[in-house]
Order: sequence, then C-alpha cells, then structure tokens
Amino acid sequence: MKNSGQFPKTKVIGLTGPMASGKNLAASILESFGCVSVDADLLVHQAVEMAKPQILETFGEKAKEMKIEILDEQGKINRRELAKIVFLSEENLKKQEGIVHPIVEKLTLDFIGENSDKVVIVNATVLHKIPLVKNCDALIFITAPALKRLIRAKNRDHLETKQILQRFHSQKHLFAKYKKLNSDIYRVMNFGSKTKLERSLSKVFKEIISL
Repeated sequence: MKNSGQFPKTKVIGLTGPMASGKNLAASILESFGCVSVDADLLVHQAVEMAKPQILETFGEKAKEMKIEILDEQGKINRRELAKIVFLSEENLKKQEGIVHPIVEKLTLDFIGENSDKVVIVNATVLHKIPLVKNCDALIFITAPALKRLIRAKNRDHLETKQILQRFHSQKHLFAKYKKLNSDIYRVMNFGSKTKLERSLSKVFKEIISL
C-alpha cells in the first residue's frame, strides 16, 4: 500500500496488533530508529472527552439500566465504566467507534502533517476501521501468544478477566482483516524479549524504508 493520500512525501507506517501484544514497546523501539509515533489509543481518550455529549446521549439510558456511572467525580467520561457497555455487543462497539473514530483520524492526520519531514508511526489496534489506513506505506502487525497477552493485560490494565476476554473476542481474526486490505504487511511475533523484538523490527524497518 503506497502513500497516495494527503501526505505523498511522508513515510507513514501503521503499527497494529491485538490488545497487549507489545505495540507500545515496538513503537518505542521504532522511535529509537529515528521515527516519531502517535498512539491512537491515547488519542481515543482525548476524543472521548471531545465527544462527551454524543456519548452521553448514545449510552446514557443503557448506563442507567445497568446502574453504571459513566461520568466520574470531575464530570469526565469514566472510560473503564463506559467500556462495560461498549463491549457488551458488536452494535454498541460500532456506535462508539462511529462517534470516536472520525475525531481520532483528524487528530492523527494533524500529527502527520506536523511531522511531514519524518517517518511517522501510527500505533493503533483498529487502524483497519478508519480511512487513515490508506495513508500508510506499510503495516507492522505485532502479535503474541494469547496467554502472554492475557497476563500482560491483567498486570497493566487491572481489568477483570471477563472484560479482557471480551476485548480479545472483539479483535478476533484481526490479522485477516488487515490482509484483506492488500497492503504491505509485516507480521512480527513478540515473545517478550525486547532484544529479539528489536532485531525483528530492525529487519522489517529496513525493508519498509527501502520501498
């Protein structure tokens, strides 16, 4: 997939993979190679607040029904409580994505525009769901064994196992979805060793830069 979108001179690499596969570690390694990265998951946090009125309108009734407080004491969206509703069904997830993804895409495009002289890494699990994926010269798909991902997610996010498994299920067949894009995609397995991951990414990065 060649970058033929808004930034034809910018090298944009999509960094993706399932939850807790090691994408943030991969992003930091790629930054050490001279890239700049934007974490779309963090942008989602910003987008959720920007879209607070729409989120309350969309999920407010369901929150009352489930006796869930989706606003915290400061009046901000409690993302962990909202997730209990969003990941209940595919329909709820699509509603939330329809609200948040356009904002995330705009924020990401702004970041790419501000770094047009650099290699930009877009770190995003659901990159395939937004048009931004068409701006990527290549995709790096980080994956890891499910048990390792479960342990990482529990230690990192302190979520209930049920919630983590719901998110895992929502990302089922993720690699196949990216393959359908007919893009230049590189699958990198992360077994937990930073040194091995660094070697794998160095090889892939050199290939992408030479495209």
